[in-house]
Amino acid sequence: MPKVALFKQDGTQSGDFELNASVFGIEPNEHVLTEAYIMQRASLRQGTHAVKNRTQVRGGGRKPWRQKGTGRARHGSNRSPIWVGGGVVFGPTPRSYSYNLPRKVRRLALKSAFSSKVKDENIIVLEDLALETPKTKDIINLLGALDVDEKVLIVTAEKDENIIRSANNLKTVKVLSIGEINVLDLLMHDKLILTKDAADRAGEVLA
Repeated sequence: MPKVALFKQDGTQSGDFELNASVFGIEPNEHVLTEAYIMQRASLRQGTHAVKNRTQVRGGGRKPWRQKGTGRARHGSNRSPIWVGGGVVFGPTPRSYSYNLPRKVRRLALKSAFSSKVKDENIIVLEDLALETPKTKDIINLLGALDVDEKVLIVTAEKDENIIRSANNLKTVKVLSIGEINVLDLLMHDKLILTKDAADRAGEVLA
């Protein structure tokens, strides 16, 4: 079982913590991680791009000139795609880019993301994390005590509004509950701070 240091909220080490080996101790599958990352990025695309085809552009309606006898090429509408100001052929239309990977693949990707954090020693486990009131300074003090100055993802067992609101003003900090954890956020943040309960919950659910 992989072992990591267990810290108190004031930054002092209180012992070691054993993580679930089947979730935090596997060999990361880079291909699956890439697939999960691309899937999540695709689902974030708005897909609201659009162009007007020849039925939607303004104008047209009558034949620009008669069919024969002018010496010019025959045309039926000045809104044809070959005219300036005409419609666009095969242009983008509103669509959804989202798609799903199989459930087992998504689970493997999460396990791989967790394991890569452990492998790179970018994971910190806290005994507990509790704030009496929403206060940004408390989160800043916590990160200072843990000597963290990179982009950090804080994961709690349950949603805690005090912690979420305390971190809202910090661009490099994001707070999620274990039920909201995803591959994109794990990969986009340099450090992962887990509460002990969240680590246990992840081990139970994903194993």
